[in-house]
Amino acid sequence: MNGALYPCLVADIGGTNARFGWLAARHAPVSHVTVLPVREHSGPVAAANAYLDGLRQQLGDASLRPSSAAFAVATAVAGDQVELTNSHWSFSRRQVQQDLGVSPLLVLNDFEALALSLPRLGDGQLRAWVAGDAIQPYLPASAAATMAVIGPGTGLGVAGVTPTPQGWIALPCEGGHASLSAADDFESALLAHVRTQYAHVSAERLLSGIGLPVLHAAVVAVMGHQGAQGKQGERGEQAHVPLALSSEQIVARGLSGEDPLCAQALDSFCALLGSFAGNVALILGARGGVYIGGGIVPRLGERFFASRFRERFEAKGRFQGYLAAIPTALITDTLAALTGVAAAIEQLDD
Repeated sequence: MNGALYPCLVADIGGTNARFGWLAARHAPVSHVTVLPVREHSGPVAAANAYLDGLRQQLGDASLRPSSAAFAVATAVAGDQVELTNSHWSFSRRQVQQDLGVSPLLVLNDFEALALSLPRLGDGQLRAWVAGDAIQPYLPASAAATMAVIGPGTGLGVAGVTPTPQGWIALPCEGGHASLSAADDFESALLAHVRTQYAHVSAERLLSGIGLPVLHAAVVAVMGHQGAQGKQGERGEQAHVPLALSSEQIVARGLSGEDPLCAQALDSFCALLGSFAGNVALILGARGGVYIGGGIVPRLGERFFASRFRERFEAKGRFQGYLAAIPTALITDTLAALTGVAAAIEQLDD
């Protein structure tokens, strides 16, 4: 297309926030990034127009318009209609393209975009599990290897990226909805409790922003404690029903040490995430590494790196040695998915 795609409006749209950015030219960095709350806008067109209005004022160019657009969205992408899994946004790809006046409009899964960013990330955008270790692929530096990314955010995203003679190709999937498994009796009890509420206990059901309160309630139930005391609630809840805490409250109380049950919920979260990440590594053959994105794990700070995540990642019996050679790292760059969106639009320009 010889550069006809630029300038390009890029976006990473999750269940909570939509990050918009501007790609002025091929290989240019994503600039002028703005984060807009999803709940404050009726859909992607309204949010995109709000972003573009702000950018025009910032740059003093009332005629500024994108030639194309590329959106990473937190849902499976198939057909014209896009329904975000964990927000109220629903839109027609054709209608959005028409309303924004762009051609083309590329829509891809948000973790497909994050996976495409992995080959471009440097040590400054990652924190290895072992402090001080460079992020190195399992295979020799001259050979590329498949990589995987897992992201506990509002939901739980999973994707891979693999090298081909034509370049890196993303492997989008909905792995967060795969069944979650237990590794010990305590986790079996947690999952058994959750199954009294949900017929299918997926990884996302516990390992996400919407899932952490479910995990915490299970910890409270299994450990035989009550998370609430006192009066009957407005909806008629009895006093013995555990107090429902938000993900933010669970993280804060668990990290502060003020609430042992929240602390146990965080420990269980990290252990279950490690086990799930090991499964993903085996399924994809991700010898180039498994990388953790999303908004929850960075908030755990040192607790994550002191957790059983890596122990459980490797705890796969006869394949412990296989997994021990695979690096794991936390993605510290919150804008990495936009880098992947830029990579996706560049592939269209090849």
